Amino acid sequence: MRTKKRRRRSNGAVGIIVIVIAFLAVMVVQIVRIQAKDAEYAAKEQELKQEYQDETQRATELDELESYMQSSEYIEDVAKSKLGLTYKNEIVFKEEDQ
Repeated sequence: MRTKKRRRRSNGAVGIIVIVIAFLAVMVVQIVRIQAKDAEYAAKEQELKQEYQDETQRATELDELESYMQSSEYIEDVAKSKLGLTYKNEIVFKEEDQ
């Protein structure tokens, strides 16, 4: 009778150990997956931060261009280059076709 009790106890202990080991294995796999996702998210975050900085710089450049396009200097440049207009006291030199 004593051997039967010992076998039952040892079988129960072995079963519990197997369950604990299986649980630990599942937890290790989950931890590895979470760490991989964390690294992926960190890379994506860096990429988005860089993209944000680029877009902020681009917005600043567009604001500067907008203020330039509203200036009289821009109007003069367009009138001279595209329309060929000049002031009355300006001398224009043109290249000869050869």
